[in-house]
Amino acid sequence: MTTHEVLADELTKARQRTLRLVDFDDAEVRRQYDPLMSPLVWDLAHIGQQEEWWLLRGGNADRPGLLSPQVDQLYDAFTHSRASRGELPLLPPADARAYCDTVRGRALDVLEALPDDHPDAFTFAMVVSHENQHDETMLQALSLRSGAPLLDRGAALPPGRAGVAGTSVLVPAGEFVLGVDATTEPFSLDNERPAHVVDVPAFRIGRVPVTNGEWRGFIDDGGYREPRWWSAEGWAHCRQAALTAPLFWGDGALTGTRTRFGHVEDIPDDEPVQHITYFEAEAYAAWAGARLPTEVEWEKACAWDPATRSRRRYPWGASAPTAALANLGGDALRPAPVGAYPAAASAYGAEQMLGDMWEWTSSPLRPWPGFTPMVYENYSQPFFDGVTTGDYRVLRGGSWAVAPGILRPSFRNWDHPIRRQIFSGVRLAWDADV
Repeated sequence: MTTHEVLADELTKARQRTLRLVDFDDAEVRRQYDPLMSPLVWDLAHIGQQEEWWLLRGGNADRPGLLSPQVDQLYDAFTHSRASRGELPLLPPADARAYCDTVRGRALDVLEALPDDHPDAFTFAMVVSHENQHDETMLQALSLRSGAPLLDRGAALPPGRAGVAGTSVLVPAGEFVLGVDATTEPFSLDNERPAHVVDVPAFRIGRVPVTNGEWRGFIDDGGYREPRWWSAEGWAHCRQAALTAPLFWGDGALTGTRTRFGHVEDIPDDEPVQHITYFEAEAYAAWAGARLPTEVEWEKACAWDPATRSRRRYPWGASAPTAALANLGGDALRPAPVGAYPAAASAYGAEQMLGDMWEWTSSPLRPWPGFTPMVYENYSQPFFDGVTTGDYRVLRGGSWAVAPGILRPSFRNWDHPIRRQIFSGVRLAWDADV
């Protein structure tokens, strides 16, 4: 497929998923489920507004838009906090859908007119990534929703394997190439670049993520009541937020049940734990005699092939993600059991490094040496460590809700350490001499 065809296909797939996630009555789409999340109708129109801004207006405020300035500014994420968006005079759902449809038609016309190697192709890829990231955000909102389920229980997943939970693999000391360049990953985002060589001491990393069954051991051992496992900041948050179990377990930590998208169900022991904060992940690691991996360690374990001394495009090699290799795309609505994808192991033997859940690392978000902001200058820069008062930690790997077309081993996500509405889990690490 040509670059045009790939981008048009990715734009179409993203939009189809977006529309499925807002395929409810107007009252539902306008409803704000939680102050942490926007109403679905805000995300919908914001997707169209950003697509228009970058693809039709070229990021130029002097170019007139399809919306009046008064309406356009309603969808500025830096101006309006999520908590306030439910009170804004937003476009009605039908108008938001029509607006997105008009913008998309014109954007496809612009794409068709571009030469196949035109640099604006990156901007189209950025817009694809933006829409897919908001689709995941809408799934987070839907997971917080109370009431009768709107979504089904999700698509079937492959079975796991016994004996892999709690095991680890060795990543020997040595140099590797961290990050990527535009030549190898033309649609990578600015914080993934540039590629550069780093030397990493030997370490061990979990073959698979920590499971619900393992997490239950932490609960049963009083992990949420023992300050010795927690950092001072983490313990203060644990007490203030009255944490006793992962989000959606609630009293189910005692009965073995959870609520997932409105469905009450048994908690599968062999499924990776999700909906935990950075502080919980950090405390669990201390309790388990381990630590969180750095994001550099994580990326080496995921992408480096010591035999060829080169990066793999994906943990398993060069072939694109499929349902046989990773749990991505959002259809499952949950992580796959550990050991479900042995063919997708990295060169070091680490499994399920792409998909299932975002994995907390110990790293704050910082630019790689030589960082250059992309066309959307505020994508990464405002969130770098030391730039703002925000305290962000990096998550790696991508959840079950991430679209396969936008995910790479170099992809960096970040959030506040207290957040757990995100589809977040943990993989342990150890120094090699432990």
